[in-house]
Amino acid sequence: MSKAGALDLASGLGGKIEKKEVLSAVEQYEKYHNLYGGANEDRKSNYTDMVNKYYDLATSFYEFGWGESFHFAHRFNGESLRESIKRHEHFLGLQLGLKPGQKVLDVGCGIGGPLREIARFSLVSVTGLNNNEYQISRGKELNRIAGVDKTCDFVKADFMKMPIPDNSYDAVYAIEATCHAPDAYGCYSEIYRVLKPGQCFAAYEWCMTDAYNSENKEHNKIKAEIEIGDGLPDIRSTTQCIEALQKAGFEVIWSKDLAKDSPIPWYLPLDKSHFSLSSFRLTAAGRFFTKNLVKALEYVGLAPKGSQRVQDFLEKAAEGLVDGGKKEIFTPMFFFLARKPHSGDH
Repeated sequence: MSKAGALDLASGLGGKIEKKEVLSAVEQYEKYHNLYGGANEDRKSNYTDMVNKYYDLATSFYEFGWGESFHFAHRFNGESLRESIKRHEHFLGLQLGLKPGQKVLDVGCGIGGPLREIARFSLVSVTGLNNNEYQISRGKELNRIAGVDKTCDFVKADFMKMPIPDNSYDAVYAIEATCHAPDAYGCYSEIYRVLKPGQCFAAYEWCMTDAYNSENKEHNKIKAEIEIGDGLPDIRSTTQCIEALQKAGFEVIWSKDLAKDSPIPWYLPLDKSHFSLSSFRLTAAGRFFTKNLVKALEYVGLAPKGSQRVQDFLEKAAEGLVDGGKKEIFTPMFFFLARKPHSGDH
C-alpha cells in the first residue's frame, strides 16, 4: 500500500470532529449501543447525533476499504466485487426506469459513489441527501473530479424532515441508508411526499429475515454487533419495511431478498476464510493490516486518539455481518420497488 494511501486514511480520520475530541466522540457513540448498556429508545431519539458521529468516525475507513460505494451486492461467479457493486447500482436505475434529464433523489447518499455511477449510466441529474457535513464535502470534491458537478449536487438534511417541496422528483432511491431512520414509516412518508405522483421509489434495505428469532441470545448478539458497527438505531424485519411503505401510501410493485440467490455470498469479502487481492483491504488479513496501520498512526500522532477504537467496532460489525449472513438471519439487500399512485388511482 502506498504511503499516500496511509496519509489519506490518517487525514480523514474523525471527519469534521476536532482531532482532540475524537476519543470522547467514540465514547459517546459507544454508549448508545446495547453492547455498552445503551437502549434502543435512546438510539432512536438521538439518531441524528449517533449517525453523524458514526459517519464522521467511520467514513475514512469505509473509503479506504470499499472505495466510493459503501454497500454490498448480489454477485455472480467470475464477477469482481467492484463489477458487482456497479451492476447492483445499474439494476436500481433500470428498475426505476430512469430517462435522460430526469431529476432523481439519492436518500442517504454517503460520499456519492452510487450517485455518480447512476448519473453517468442513466444520464440523469442526481441530488444526494445526507446529514453528514464531512461526507458532503468529500462527495463534492469527488463529483468535481468525476466531472458530474454540473448535474449532481448535495443537500445537507435529515431524511425524516426534508427541506424539499412536495412532488419534486422523478424518482427516489436509497441504498443501505434508510436503515438509519428511527422510524421507517416517517422516513418513507417523507420520500412519498417529495416524489411526483405515478413515479417510483426503489431501495436496498438492511433487514432481519424471517429466520431471525428475537428469543435467541446468539441472534440478538449478532444483531447488536451489526447495530454498533454500522450506526443503526434498530434493524427492522422485511415485513415491517413493507408494512411501513404501504402505510405511507406506496403501492409495492415487487420485493425480494436478493441475498438469497446470490451465487457468491454477499458477506464473502469480510469472511475470515476468504482472501482476495482485488479486495484485500476488506479481508480479515487486510483489516488486520489496517488495524496495525491505525495503531501506528495513532501512536505517532498522525491519527487522532480513539481511531483504533473505531477500527475495533467496525471489526465487530464485520464479524456480526458474516455471522448474520451465514445464519441467514440478516440481509443487506432486501430490495423493493414501490410506486406513488396518481391521485385518481385506487
